[in-house]
Amino acid sequence: MFSHVFVGVRDFDRALSFYEPLMKVLDIEQRFCDRSRPWAGWQTADGPRPLFLIGTPYDGQEHDAGNGQMVAFQARDHDMVRKAHDTALAHGGSCEGAPGLRPQYHQNYYGAYFRDPEGNKLCVVCHAAPEPPPQSN
Repeated sequence: MFSHVFVGVRDFDRALSFYEPLMKVLDIEQRFCDRSRPWAGWQTADGPRPLFLIGTPYDGQEHDAGNGQMVAFQARDHDMVRKAHDTALAHGGSCEGAPGLRPQYHQNYYGAYFRDPEGNKLCVVCHAAPEPPPQSN
């Protein structure tokens, strides 16, 4: 559905220090990083699209995080949601909603919400039912 999503940043190095470890937790590979522009992009292994991009706005104006805008990344399981949230907070993010079930969206919606150091709102969500605990013999 999407070709790419671009998130504006003011301080590219600070944003890169936030997004590189977050994308690693989500198994999303960095496709490029060009500090001279500056911008960077990531994609899943089965790419080439969609891309997730960060960078300074093309028009040269100051970035301003919007209210009501959010990018949500899909996680394979609940543990990945928790690890992504912890990683985001450890790298300068701020919590907008701890990991947990959000049944108001659907029965298996397990998500976490946070903002990057620039104020952009992000979500990591798993839509799959939790795996049952292993059976003991």
